[in-house]
This record gives sequence, structure tokens and C-alpha cells, in this order.
Amino acid sequence: MKKFLAVLLAVVMTFALASFAMADEIDPELIKAAQEEGVLTVYGSCEEDYLNAACDQFTKLYGIKVERQRKSTGEVPNIIGEENGNPSADVWFGGTNNPYDTAVSMGLLDNEYAPVNAAHLLSDLYKNPDGYWYGIYTGILGFMVNKDELARLNLPVPESWDDLLKPEYKDLIWLSNYNTAGTAKLVVNLMLQMKGHDEGIAYLVELDKNIQIYTKSGSGPSKNVGTGQCVIGIGFLHDGITQILDNGYDNIQLVIPKDGTACEIGPVAIFKGAKHPNAARLFLEFALSPDCVEIADENGSYQFLVLDNAEQPAAAAEFGLTLDAVWDGYDFGKAVTDTAQNVEDVITALGDAADDRFKTE
Repeated sequence: MKKFLAVLLAVVMTFALASFAMADEIDPELIKAAQEEGVLTVYGSCEEDYLNAACDQFTKLYGIKVERQRKSTGEVPNIIGEENGNPSADVWFGGTNNPYDTAVSMGLLDNEYAPVNAAHLLSDLYKNPDGYWYGIYTGILGFMVNKDELARLNLPVPESWDDLLKPEYKDLIWLSNYNTAGTAKLVVNLMLQMKGHDEGIAYLVELDKNIQIYTKSGSGPSKNVGTGQCVIGIGFLHDGITQILDNGYDNIQLVIPKDGTACEIGPVAIFKGAKHPNAARLFLEFALSPDCVEIADENGSYQFLVLDNAEQPAAAAEFGLTLDAVWDGYDFGKAVTDTAQNVEDVITALGDAADDRFKTE
């Protein structure tokens, strides 16, 4: 874990060492076949501005029309699973990797095509070992707080996960829904790994007493911190940067928990049974290229990039974000096997309180 973090940090403020034009790498026959299909449908679990920018860029480069819908990461496996081998989309783009692994276990993703541009991944950590998904970015889990509201309430800024349990934070915290958001699933896995299964569940039951709202999307808390509607939001810190830089909320403070945290991997994948397989394969190549990932920070997404030929956004470093805050003990492989059961155990432990607060519609 330390090794891959060191490699990634070394490239955060440097230019790529070796970059190759996509046209020189991709089979021209694939491009031709994709253009003959002429259309692609994408479910995007990244932020909508970046989703639209990426899809529009793909159309600009290849002339292929892209239909797109923004979907929370956690809801996508349910949607595609219910379609029973006839998926309504061809490609899944962005979000967090835990629900992608759920989709792999359900047989919903395709691994028949190995993208050439995957050679630019900084580490094998950033791809499914069997080639069902490939990472394009990574981001740090933490807290976003409204400094003005905390000052008005005469409350300190929380510095750790355990701080969030303090009674003075009752009804001030927002988190996303364990059933619908990959962000919340990462919180569950982190707590159960860091504290142990039973202690982690007990922590989340106690945390529930201080949570005012569970949002459908993982970015929901960050979008409401600047207005003061949410005083403390749990989520990915690059979403907080978006609110500060793009929406002008300089009353937001970013907090990396001092007791350790986890990071997401934002993947791209092809759905099994995709109606436009060649266009989907071409989009996979595009997503793993500077043409796609380097427009993220121009559209409000400031994650660390995981390709060696892409220029990192400067904002993450400027706000003091560093991947060495990631807890070395976090086991991505264990998260793959345990997520569904972990979430079920937490919902069960919350009992009747979960009936209304964790609805998926």
C-alpha cells in the first residue's frame, strides 16, 4: 500500500513522462466499427458536469452520439441486474469501486476487451484483477465543515472519526445512503476494518444518532455544506474543493481524519450484453487517456489521476490533500467480498430507524 501511494504522490506535481497519441495506440478497425454503430449509452456516477464534458469530448473526437444519465453508484447494479442480460446502458463511468465489484459478482460486467491504454495505469491496484473494470482517478474520504456555523454554535472542528460521536454534533452531520451510494459503502468498510466488525457496527449505530440526513448520492452532503444546511458532511474531499473553487463557498474547511481514512477508485467498465460493444470499447480507451481525465478539473472534479501520462490537477495539493493519509491497513480485496454483508449487518443493527432513513427511492 505504501509503495503505490509513494508512486502516486511522486507524480502529483510533475508532468507525465511518456505520452502517446491515442490514434497511434488504438486499432483503427475498432474506431471504424464504433463509428458504424454511431451511438453509445453511458451511466455516469461521477459528477454531472464532468460526465457531460467527457461524453461531449468523446463525441467531438469520434463523432459518436452519447446518451448519458447520472446514476448513484450503489443503484446501478440493481438497475442492470433487473434487466436480466439486456442492459439499458453500454458503459459505466466514474463513482466508487465497491459497487463495481458488486456488479462483477453479479455477472453484470464484461471483460472480453483489454484496453491498450490500461498500460498507463500507475499500479495494478487501479484495475480489477480479471479486467472487469479499470480505474481513472482516486480520492480521499474525509469531512467538510461549515466554519461559520460551527463558530456560531461555539463548536470545534471535528478532527477524527471518533469526534463525530460527540453529542454536541447531534443533527449536524450528513452522510450518504448505505443502500445507494458507493461513498457510504466505503465508510462502512473502513469502520468495520479499522475497528473490527462488531465495534465498527456499534460505531455506525452510535453515529446514526448524530446524522440528520442520509443523501441518495455520495456528493449530496458536500453540496449542502456551503449553504449551512449541512454543518458537517462526510464524503470525498475533492467534492469539497468543487464547492470552494467552483461555487465560491470559502466558508468550507476540509478535514482529513487524523485517525486514518480510505480512498476510492473511480472506474470505467462495460456492461455485459452492451448493445454497442465497439463504441463501448472505444470509450474505455478514451476514459483511460489524457483526452478524458485531464478535463476533469476543468469541470469541477479534482481527484488524483491514476494514469502516468496525465497531468495531475494542482488543486488537491494546494488544499493540503495527500494520499499518505490513507490508512495502510485498508484491504481492498476484503472490501470486495464483504461489502454486501457489511451493509446488511449495519442496516439490521440500526433496526426500525433504517426503515425510513434508508429508502432507495
